[in-house]
Order: sequence, then C-alpha cells, then structure tokens
Amino acid sequence: MRTGFLIAGLLLIAAPAQAGDAPVRSTYVTMVLQAFAAKVECPGTDLVYQDLVQKAQQMQLPDGTTEKVRKAIAWMHTGGKMGEKQDDDLMAEVAVATQATDMDQRRLGMPGWCEAQKTNLAGLIRSKGG
Repeated sequence: MRTGFLIAGLLLIAAPAQAGDAPVRSTYVTMVLQAFAAKVECPGTDLVYQDLVQKAQQMQLPDGTTEKVRKAIAWMHTGGKMGEKQDDDLMAEVAVATQATDMDQRRLGMPGWCEAQKTNLAGLIRSKGG
C-alpha cells in the first residue's frame, strides 16, 4: 500500500507544473471518480452523465473534460480493457484520486463512505429511480 502512495506522489512530483486549471481539474477528477465508485459500490445509487458535464462547465473546465476523465478512469480501473489512456498528467490525477478514495473507503468502511457521498456528491449522484 505504501508503494502505491509513493508512486502516486512521485507521479505528481514528476508531472510538469501547469498554471490554470490543474488544481481545479484534480478536484473534478476526484469527484467524477467518487461518483462512479458510488454508482458501483453503493446500493441504490446512480449518476447522470449530464450532471457531470454541467459540473465541469460550472468549474470552467474545457469542453470534453468529462469524457477524457471517464475514459482515463475506465482505462485505469480495467487494466486497459475499456476506456482510453489519456495524457500523463490526467492519468496521475486519476491514480491519486483512486488512492485517496481507497483510503477513505477503508477508513470509513463502505457503508459510512456511501453515506458520506450523499452529501459530498450532492447533485452528482442520486438514488436510483429518483
């Protein structure tokens, strides 16, 4: 586990610093990853892709950001069987978001994590059928 954190940290250090939307995009990547994780891991939870797109627009991220993030998450979490590998910076952001989410899930337990996401991701996730 420590190796994963070390690698994720090194990826961030090695990634070139970019001005502008990098910190905002990292926050967005984490939100999208957690929304998809909630859909998969939390019974009765769903998401609407258009809500993710609207959130990206509100955060003033470039058009297409949601799709790039979705593809990067799918690629990383299926070992390259789905999605598409994206630029190194985005892949590093997905790796860090994955590590942070995994740590939160372990710390809170899945029922606690799922309950917390109802508040943390309000507007991005919803109850199925609602």
